Amino acid sequence: MKTKNEPLVIDDLYGTFTGYPFKQNAVFKTDKKGINQILDIGWRTARDCAVETYFDCPYYEQLQYIGDTRIQAMISYYNSGDDRLARNAINLMDHSRLAEGITLSRYPTHSTQVISTFSLWYIGMLHDYWMYRSDSNFIKDKLVGTRAILDFFSHYQQQDGSLANTPYWTFVDWANGKGWDFGSSPKSANGSSAVFDLQLLWAYQWAAQMEASLGMPGYAVAYWKKAAQLQQTIQHKYWNPATKLYADTDDKTLYSQHTNALAILTGMVNKADMPELCNKLLTDTTLTQCTIYFKYYLHQALVKGGLGNGYQDWLDIWRKSIAMGLTTWPEEPNLQTTRSDCHAWGASPNIEYYRTVLGIDSDAPGFSKIRIEPHLGDLNNVSGEIPHPDGKIAVGYTLDKNKWNIHIKLPQKTSGVFIWNGKNYQLKAGDNSFTI
Repeated sequence: MKTKNEPLVIDDLYGTFTGYPFKQNAVFKTDKKGINQILDIGWRTARDCAVETYFDCPYYEQLQYIGDTRIQAMISYYNSGDDRLARNAINLMDHSRLAEGITLSRYPTHSTQVISTFSLWYIGMLHDYWMYRSDSNFIKDKLVGTRAILDFFSHYQQQDGSLANTPYWTFVDWANGKGWDFGSSPKSANGSSAVFDLQLLWAYQWAAQMEASLGMPGYAVAYWKKAAQLQQTIQHKYWNPATKLYADTDDKTLYSQHTNALAILTGMVNKADMPELCNKLLTDTTLTQCTIYFKYYLHQALVKGGLGNGYQDWLDIWRKSIAMGLTTWPEEPNLQTTRSDCHAWGASPNIEYYRTVLGIDSDAPGFSKIRIEPHLGDLNNVSGEIPHPDGKIAVGYTLDKNKWNIHIKLPQKTSGVFIWNGKNYQLKAGDNSFTI
């Protein structure tokens, strides 16, 4: 139809959004500009990557990858409280396991793909659920699968516990450093890698905790023993006392944020070396840099290293995305060439503004105990709340005449601890107030 000389009149224009019915039940209130824009974009990205399952992106693959899904589930716990899609994801990943014990990298799918390192993140996903949801029987049922995964990796551990020639795709991050190959970290001549050893160490630690509480004590003992051996091996093979860094390989020529972040998170770094190492993670540009995905782990490491008050200074890639006009977070940091402009693994600020800045975290399985340790940076009037299995957790921090007025409300059936400048204050269920 042609209008020729007559005008075309559009009476209505609309779009229909289809997605999983998540509801935003978290609140973050501040008068500082930019924060709520970051949170809004992150929530939109997470919503766009969830329908009947989580998936990596809404346009290209639309596949539920474990590495992505672990972060997406945490976003759900903190922002919505709805754990149904997370439970579904865990069930599907458990059902995807091959006969040799390892999971598929993504599921459901008609094509088989294995990212062996993602099976270790699956164990982390189980541990997350155990810590943040009060459903231990659900996790107990999954421990058989955890044992199968760790048994798979045990076949590639050398006499000293280090992994060598781990099969399948060993994706870590879309990093662009020397020795990195299509997302896989550098390997030694014998096929070993610090990142793989550290990730296996973390998986043993998670599995040991869950086995000790829910499973079989014998497995817990065995896993702690394997973890202790790996710690010794990692320290010997990768620590360079001259650089005060963990190397990516045993020849100690290549270094990354990834390896050293995982070293912090697995408890490898001693207190004396922590400040210098964390400073290098922030300032040493010769280290292979984490992309938007692995910054989730880098930021947790820096917080553990005592630098959490700087969190809002670490969000350059997110601010650059906003400056380019993006309304969802991209897959990769090179915003000129990234394939996907909507990738939910980049929405980790929707976790950390609540967990790191407001300081709200689980301190016991089932979120039965609560840890509040804020890292406010330059914020002096901020409040917020997140959903909890027994209600909600609300916090408020206001600086008035060099005194902080702090209000914390915990759900019934819980208790907790508030940490401020290294001092612990006990919290009870209900209202708690402090002037410090």
